[in-house]
Amino acid sequence: MSLSTTNARRSPPPNTLERPADRGSDYARLCREVRSAGLLRRRPGAYALQFAATLALLGSTILAIVLLGNSWFQLIAALVLGIAFTQAAFLGHDGGHQQVFATRRANDLLGQLMGNVLVGLSFGWWVAKHNRHHANPNKEAHDPDIGDGVLAFTTQQVAARTGALGRSITRWQAWLFFPLLTFEGLNLHVASVRSLLPGADRSARGGRRTSEAMLLMLHAVVYVGGLLLVMSPLKALAFAAVNQAAFGMYMGCSFAPNHKGMPTIPPDQNLDHLRRQVLTSRNVRGGLVTDVVLGGLNYQIEHHLFPNMPRYALRRAQPIVRRYCSGLGIPYVETSLVGSYAVVLRYLDDLGAPLRALRGMERDAAERA
Repeated sequence: MSLSTTNARRSPPPNTLERPADRGSDYARLCREVRSAGLLRRRPGAYALQFAATLALLGSTILAIVLLGNSWFQLIAALVLGIAFTQAAFLGHDGGHQQVFATRRANDLLGQLMGNVLVGLSFGWWVAKHNRHHANPNKEAHDPDIGDGVLAFTTQQVAARTGALGRSITRWQAWLFFPLLTFEGLNLHVASVRSLLPGADRSARGGRRTSEAMLLMLHAVVYVGGLLLVMSPLKALAFAAVNQAAFGMYMGCSFAPNHKGMPTIPPDQNLDHLRRQVLTSRNVRGGLVTDVVLGGLNYQIEHHLFPNMPRYALRRAQPIVRRYCSGLGIPYVETSLVGSYAVVLRYLDDLGAPLRALRGMERDAAERA
């Protein structure tokens, strides 16, 4: 199915991008329309309310942890704290995109507060990684979000799996996707620390190693020390496990619908900015609740086209972008949240199908022998 005939509410099949003619001015015209509508102006009042609500959620959860004391009911608080951490990470994300304040210094300070201090993630490392993703979304060998890892996101990665464990995971990666998300928080913490170790790639690290490391140490001391002051070591360990699993699951479920299962771009293929961002991104339908739960990431197309647009303007930008894409014949993909997960799981399952078939043939051959 070609992209030009794909239903706008369904994801086009992967690897069906066609190289268009040079149309760099298409994005410039859209940008002028969006700017004239005032959608790139800062929204300090809205962000002040979001900041206050996030800190209120975080503060009330910490108070509940103190009041609960050495109780197994702390596991409920651990889940809520995972939600609070993710909401703080959303604010750090907006700071990293320079959406909140007019100056880079103020946005970076917000990102370090939300990322390093409150959540325990290296803001500098994340910004460097996320900028590479925004520059080349779903482009093979360029987008770190579809790089080779535990899961395979391209046919080339599937073909490169030679180990027994790697092939077994890839065969059933659709079934393992959500369980593996519970480890995403731990993975982000480990990657943050590794980026600050001596010898780490400076361009991949971003930020300043000493200040980033000190802030991460501050988070670790307060987090671990606070838990041990309130509850027994066993309960503290259980709390941390549940808390980090909830944080990883929430983060993963917020970011997965955005690009997974959308077309991937071969390493040697170039698209103009408008098509590169729209054709590889997927929006999630919903109201204000969805906006809050997903931190504005449900408007992924608009966010990728205008990464420094405040999240509160993305809803107003959507009809402009959708109408503009329709006029150019560019598919604009939007689906429900559940529908987006279904697309992601089908995509991962399809990638693992050849290995399942190969395994079946090997089993039949062994039985005949």
